[in-house]
Amino acid sequence: MYNNSSNRNRAACTRDFAAFLAALVTGLGLMASRAEAAPFLYVANGSNPGTVSVIDTATNMVVATVAVGSNPIGIAVTPDRKHVYVTNQTFNGSVSVIDTAANTVVATVPVASNAFGVAVTPDGKHAYVTNLAANNVSVIDTATNMVVATVPVAGNAAAVAAAPDGKHVYVTTPFSNGSVFNRVSVIRTASNTVVATIQVGNLPVGVAFTPNGTQAYVANGESNNVSVIDTATNTVVATIRPGGNFDPSGVAVTPDGKHAYVASHPTGSGGSSTVSVIDTATNTVVATVPVGLNSQGGVAFTPDGKLAYVTNAGSIDVIGTVTVIDTVTNTVMATVTAGSASVGVGIIPPPPGVPFLAFSAKLAIQFGSIPTKDAFGFGSNFILSSTAPGINPVSEPVTLQLGTFTTTIPPGSFKKQKDGSFTFQGKIHGVGLGALIKRTGTLRYLFEAKGLGANLTGTVNTVYVTLAIGGGSFSNSNSGATSVTAEISH
Repeated sequence: MYNNSSNRNRAACTRDFAAFLAALVTGLGLMASRAEAAPFLYVANGSNPGTVSVIDTATNMVVATVAVGSNPIGIAVTPDRKHVYVTNQTFNGSVSVIDTAANTVVATVPVASNAFGVAVTPDGKHAYVTNLAANNVSVIDTATNMVVATVPVAGNAAAVAAAPDGKHVYVTTPFSNGSVFNRVSVIRTASNTVVATIQVGNLPVGVAFTPNGTQAYVANGESNNVSVIDTATNTVVATIRPGGNFDPSGVAVTPDGKHAYVASHPTGSGGSSTVSVIDTATNTVVATVPVGLNSQGGVAFTPDGKLAYVTNAGSIDVIGTVTVIDTVTNTVMATVTAGSASVGVGIIPPPPGVPFLAFSAKLAIQFGSIPTKDAFGFGSNFILSSTAPGINPVSEPVTLQLGTFTTTIPPGSFKKQKDGSFTFQGKIHGVGLGALIKRTGTLRYLFEAKGLGANLTGTVNTVYVTLAIGGGSFSNSNSGATSVTAEISH
């Protein structure tokens, strides 16, 4: 009786899956188009046990929560968007490595006491981790997730930033032997040695470079000011006072380099905080934006620079939040509830290429008895930007990522049909694939794909999906990313 019932269930599941695939086109035709494909925000919630909230910035909704180590505080994203490094500020400090496709921890790297800040070099090969109580910086090889060097610094190492050219890393040291300190250590990455020490304001707790690397902005908590460093000479060339009775705790520079956003919290209290907007051309404060309760310095921008995300730790009775600022008007447009004691923040940009103007999708997954027997059905609509390059699947690669599974259909694989659509049928790395690209209107397209023999192990809802058409430089490819609640069967 059990076997017969089991067989019937499997057969029904197969029929349901096939029916879902058949309904993809019809269903998508009724779906409302989403907003512009947006990046994903990772927020460290500095509680114990610690978690990281994953926010889809298209909807400002938390789509996943990842368990990490105790008291997470720092976050850095690798340039290839595949991993997020999270520092866990415990007595025996560690770094949790999150696989962004599955939103699971794939490695835990022991470092030193009170791991605090983390920065990944522009080439993605190394992560620099500050150890607050150990007065040093651990250097992690991201290929092996092993510590390959330890760099001593003068004072308690706190915030860290990597220069855009990757040649130097700046580390703030707010304390030394229990007293307030005022130094920034400059580490040469080629030798992992300190080559300069810069005097700034008291209690420097945040540091960020301009995109061209010519200046670094340092938030000095006790001095209630911001030091501007000329990186060519490693000297302070300006000191900016945001104003009010606030302690600057973090800083980030917009992608275009025109403004620095400095998060501050009230001196000696956990009240409502502010963000000061500094014009980097004049080094003057041009706007002040009220944010949430007890902002702790986490600031990140979307790749287009239109939105700023600021973490607010909250209090014992108030959960942490993230304030969303429209950088054009410098007004608060949303507040997102994250987790307890939200502190660090990092952002995963969409895949390279001109982003789709809109991208909507549906996904069905059927897990097989073994990983290489997994099947999927994917359907989507996308709209190209009016300034984007056109698409020609016959001569361009098409890359699809569904959670932990990624495949690229090489140039020359798609065939153009009489109705103007493009189709592909074949095997890529042992996975049977079928795909269709069809124009449905001005700048509007439908993309469908189905696969058999894929390995989707580790993929869980909500599923991060990306589609990229074209290759090479940013300007000759189109791409989109979104999160999808998949229909999953076994």
